[in-house]
Amino acid sequence: MGHLTHRDLNASVERLRDQVAHALRAALISGELRPGVVYSAPTLAEDFGISATPVREAMLDLAREGLVEPVRNKGFRVTEVDERDLDQYTEIRALIEIPVVGRVARTAAREDLEALRPVAEEIVRAAREHDLIGYLEADRRFHLTLLGLAGNERLVETVGELRKRSRLYGLTALDERGELIPSAEEHLELLDLMLAGDAKGAERCMKRHLGHVRSLWATSDRATSDRATSDRATSDRAAHTTG
Repeated sequence: MGHLTHRDLNASVERLRDQVAHALRAALISGELRPGVVYSAPTLAEDFGISATPVREAMLDLAREGLVEPVRNKGFRVTEVDERDLDQYTEIRALIEIPVVGRVARTAAREDLEALRPVAEEIVRAAREHDLIGYLEADRRFHLTLLGLAGNERLVETVGELRKRSRLYGLTALDERGELIPSAEEHLELLDLMLAGDAKGAERCMKRHLGHVRSLWATSDRATSDRATSDRATSDRAAHTTG
């Protein structure tokens, strides 16, 4: 299963569950694990080359986050996110992030903002190099670190959870069309506006960025839903044939 089969998982029992959960989240975000499709812990464990127990535990962690749901005697189904969900997640993020960006632009120390430039550049570089997991990880660090400059830990946790639930599906197709690069470059634009003390401009940029991300979600979600429907139909036909 792509990068899942090549991850260097530490043998430590304490860390194995977290490492598997991280790898599964990455697979969910990138679209390797498709919405609506049921995956069994033993099958995924074979891909990892480990026992099913830490995989099952990791999937239960993801279930508590709302990323998957248990299916009795079968495994876990990847949660499907519909257009209404995405609209609501975007609205909540906009209500939080747009004014907070404006406040941080007015109050943050210049050195704290400058410290984010390497991360913003990493986002752009990852998009250009087609490193999807690197792109998403750097994007997460940029946004949550930026929000953290407001000094409200609960706010950062809330946005972090929203980001998990509104993960991007099918990034490969978006990457192939070059649609990730403009979104990536908006991080540098936002940072420059904040360093210039242009709070209103930063708020406008963040609003545009969230709208851009929402359009990527919609495009990606529709394409992945079509694939998932095709997968289920193929699975049903196979079951009917062998049953």
